[in-house]
Amino acid sequence: MKCENCTKKECSKKQKNDDTQSTSVDALSSNDGSEEKNEFDTLANAKILLSDCLACDSCMTLEEGARVFQQNQKEFFRILNLNKKCDTSKHKVLAVSLCPQSLPYFAAKFNLSVNEAAKRLCGFLKSLGVHYVFDTTIAADFSILESQREFVQRYQRRNQEEHALPMFASACPGWIRYAERVLTNLVTSHICTAKSPQQIMGSLVKGYFARQQNLSPDKIFHVVLAPCYDKKLEALREDFYTALYNSPEVDCVLTSGEIVQIMEQENVSMKDLTEVAVDTLFDDEKEGDVVRHDGKRSDGYLEHIFKHAAKELFGVDVKEITYKALKNKDFQEVTLEKDGETVLRFAAAYGFRNIQNMVLKLKKGKFLYHFVEVLACPGGCLNGKGQAQTEDGKPDRALLAQMEEVYTAIPVRLPETNLHVQRMYQDWLEGMDSKKVQDTLHTTYSAVNQSTSSLDIKW
Repeated sequence: MKCENCTKKECSKKQKNDDTQSTSVDALSSNDGSEEKNEFDTLANAKILLSDCLACDSCMTLEEGARVFQQNQKEFFRILNLNKKCDTSKHKVLAVSLCPQSLPYFAAKFNLSVNEAAKRLCGFLKSLGVHYVFDTTIAADFSILESQREFVQRYQRRNQEEHALPMFASACPGWIRYAERVLTNLVTSHICTAKSPQQIMGSLVKGYFARQQNLSPDKIFHVVLAPCYDKKLEALREDFYTALYNSPEVDCVLTSGEIVQIMEQENVSMKDLTEVAVDTLFDDEKEGDVVRHDGKRSDGYLEHIFKHAAKELFGVDVKEITYKALKNKDFQEVTLEKDGETVLRFAAAYGFRNIQNMVLKLKKGKFLYHFVEVLACPGGCLNGKGQAQTEDGKPDRALLAQMEEVYTAIPVRLPETNLHVQRMYQDWLEGMDSKKVQDTLHTTYSAVNQSTSSLDIKW
């Protein structure tokens, strides 16, 4: 058995480290006997396995592996129990941010509307002791807007800078980890510098929201509910950390499946939960109906950037986008024609087979695309390995089909129309072209492992 994107002919992690992994996991749980038992003790011992994660042996150190193992229900309930003790100086404000691609899973699995799922999930989390439940759509708004602007700037510099184009999307942590740890700077220099929605949400909660509530960032324990395990790895990145307060922007990531496990062990049914409106970052204002971005299985970077670039660069107002499937349904392209010439050529590459082929073409100088929306999971974010899996670890096709129906039925809201985002650019970020925007909403990516032997593997 090998991890999904393993680039080795034989799995060295399985051969050499099975016993080490088992020992390290046991070690992380070995203190349980000396800790005070509590009502969440059974739940707290739930673990994740490396086989659930897309990261291969090249992508994760033993130290990172141990830290990933700690990102589970145990840490979540440690904070909940800490808040029940008398020493209020150690209490934390517990905030949970919901990824939009997780909500269709709960809606389809429990036969609810997506709005009912969001509100009942919020009600469940608050019944456990969570103080605030947010929707990360606002963070995706920022990420998409910054990605749009960066693409236009890169396109305009394409004749002056060798690595300006193509631009690769930066929202998927599995792809980013693979690019940094396995590929070279030839590839990482093409990755968009806009932070992912998860990490921008970390900046919003530990930066903007903390300031609004007059809280120190380290007094907030921020949990993200996500569709895949790679989000746990993303939360460990050193560039997403506030050194001044010794505080990560995201403290813990739980998958949709892990939340369902908690419900099952608590003997709680989604049908019986009270609906509670999802919070916003703005005082006592609550979220309305769930909205999404363009794109059938993800946050829609390709569609938003394509439409924006067509308008900004060529004065073309694109209403509908037509995808052309190439080798398979997970590799599709979109083009813009003007005066008989193809002026924009975008692609969506989902899954590591398509990513591998994409990288090979780039290295051979045969790459025709200006932008690629890259996602590690075949089928996109809805197919994250933290949800919609059968008992034997395979995708639940029937449930995924229902999830896609639920997701595509959610109304689309353009990032440009979010008035809160517009105000925050001015009031919090000091303008769209400010240094604070660059520091808060952007990061850099660079190759760590310069080995290229993995590109010889046949997928």
